[in-house]
Amino acid sequence: MGFFELLLVLLLVLLFFGAGKLGGLGAGLGKAARGFKDAVSPDRPAARPQPPEPPARELPPGDRR
Repeated sequence: MGFFELLLVLLLVLLFFGAGKLGGLGAGLGKAARGFKDAVSPDRPAARPQPPEPPARELPPGDRR
């Protein structure tokens, strides 16, 4: 497939789905591909670890609201 054919297909997809839906479609496809990679690859963890939340800061007794 040549460059112009690929460009034509991308233009038709953009016209068919619209710019707004195309972004959501790409995000969904990326999540699906990441999930597939995590499920297939045994050496990678299935879920990505979340960074720890900072501890809650306690207010001195005079500053309580």
